[in-house]
Amino acid sequence: MTAKAKAPGGWQQYCALLGKDIRMELRTREMLVSMGVYAILVLTIYGAALSQTASSFDILSVAAGLMWALILFTSLLGLNRSFSHETENSSLEGILLTPVSRPLVFAAKATSNLIFLLAVEVIAVPLFFIFFMGQAELGSTTPLMILPIILGSIGIAGIGTFLSTLTLNTRGRDVLLAILMVPVVFPLLYACVSATSVALLGIEGQIEIFWRSLLLAGGYDVIMLAASWGLYEFVLGS
Repeated sequence: MTAKAKAPGGWQQYCALLGKDIRMELRTREMLVSMGVYAILVLTIYGAALSQTASSFDILSVAAGLMWALILFTSLLGLNRSFSHETENSSLEGILLTPVSRPLVFAAKATSNLIFLLAVEVIAVPLFFIFFMGQAELGSTTPLMILPIILGSIGIAGIGTFLSTLTLNTRGRDVLLAILMVPVVFPLLYACVSATSVALLGIEGQIEIFWRSLLLAGGYDVIMLAASWGLYEFVLGS
């Protein structure tokens, strides 16, 4: 009598799903290329708009908001494509037929979306600085902006994955995802813009605002990701 094969554990399932997404993207490069091109187009539009401003215009006063608008709208393009391979090849049904925990599907997809978003940010954020911040006097606290970028990216990838699944089988899902995404992540964006602005300006006496905003962003991530984890089984099975 042959021994019964042991079912893979949760970590193995997570790694298998994450590896599938990464291998598929490295093979096609659809998300990375489209997000990268879109980010460059947004930077071009920023350049056209800011070229009409007065020479006395202080770019530092709006840099944080412009950068986070770039990150958010670039991420929306990628999130709309996050389930494209599964739906086009009908592989999502195959995944649902396997004894894989639905929250693990969420964790793997959110992680892959986070990796792709961070990869695009590694290119887009330095380009933003090169194009618009070359002559600006940055504060000594500027490197701290990495922290809100990471926390904001985690929240956007996780919540965006949940909402992308929620709108997967709806008509006009591209528009619906944006309509749902912007209001839901507004508290996170507010906190990240505040923290990023303080880091860029380097204003003495406002470092407490930076850490308070960072704490708000981290708390928001924990609550919303926990809610997404708990509700994902019902959303994916609907």
